[in-house]
Amino acid sequence: MENYFQMNLTAAEINAFSNLSLAHIGDGVFELMCRSHLCSKGAQNVGNLHRDTVKLVKASAQAAFSDKIKPHLTETELSYFRRGKNAHVHAVPKGASPMDYAKATGLEALFGYLYLSGQTDRINQLFHIMMEE
Repeated sequence: MENYFQMNLTAAEINAFSNLSLAHIGDGVFELMCRSHLCSKGAQNVGNLHRDTVKLVKASAQAAFSDKIKPHLTETELSYFRRGKNAHVHAVPKGASPMDYAKATGLEALFGYLYLSGQTDRINQLFHIMMEE
């Protein structure tokens, strides 16, 4: 039985994913981490949790986070970030600039790659860098 909480795919298996498929998976990973981060800060009502989660996962915030972690990425990680950043998206949300949306997609693709390759410790390291004040 496949363990979908702890993936460990090979590079060849991960490279078979499209850029936007990596971003799709990474989007879920990133949002779960943001929700976990906010919940770990203590009791809040659900409305505030939702509002604060949206602030963290919107394209402009993810673009800023990507700028913050970029100097800490390995060459392999940068290549997956670029794959997502250069992905051909069909539409950009009205609240996002094309540049921010591209960076956000890059960040999500990076998180997708790290998750699928079983590098959860690395995801945590990068997430902590993002959340530093």
